[in-house]
Amino acid sequence: MTLDPDLTDFRSMVDAAQRIVLFTGAGISTDSGIPDFRSPGGTWTKMKPIDFSDFMRSDSARRETWKRRFEMEPILRQATPNRGHRACAELIRIGKASCVITQNIDGLHQDSGIPDDKVIELHGNTTYAHCLECAQRYDIDSLRVDFQQDNIVPHCACGGWVKSATISFGQSMPVDAMRKAERETLRADLFISIGSSLVVYPAAGFPELAKRNGSRLVIVNRDPTGLDEMADLVLNRSIAEVMGTVIDVN
Repeated sequence: MTLDPDLTDFRSMVDAAQRIVLFTGAGISTDSGIPDFRSPGGTWTKMKPIDFSDFMRSDSARRETWKRRFEMEPILRQATPNRGHRACAELIRIGKASCVITQNIDGLHQDSGIPDDKVIELHGNTTYAHCLECAQRYDIDSLRVDFQQDNIVPHCACGGWVKSATISFGQSMPVDAMRKAERETLRADLFISIGSSLVVYPAAGFPELAKRNGSRLVIVNRDPTGLDEMADLVLNRSIAEVMGTVIDVN
């Protein structure tokens, strides 16, 4: 297959790289049927996010948070990895990429075959829940049954509130994940940002850090980002098509 010049350049960068770091945002999962949050028509243009402080102090906020989470379940259950996820998995499998740093909470990178220790989740994971006090892990399905049958807001035997294992607005970023992401970013010679609007900090600071540290930077996203001028290559195209074509996965 003959590639156009931009895709040829991208493939050449991948071939030449010794240590790639993949950085992914919501855009990589839209082809899997998971709605974007920040783009026009996205989830947060239709409903205001619930701040972590409100979750902690308000029963109605906790109830609304869980209501929204359970309403997402049919979408999450039907979603499967697309060519973009499979391309990332292939780069990990062949040893080209060291890890995926992701802003996503859908677990699709793990579903694509990437080992847990190669996925750095900056914003957590919505496929399970945990207690905010003792960290006991909970299955979403069991919590949904109690919520829908008896309108019980999930709480732990220790007395703590149970929340999906995601990072909400106003909640502290996970220290270990941030440190690991920084270490991996500083070791990259090619940093590929895929499907991120690059507007949410501190996560969006990693592409900048990579570039300042001497890495080449490629941005693959449907829409322009604020870091495009910094990048060595920008591809405003279908993420699944670009990644699948360049990495040669179906």
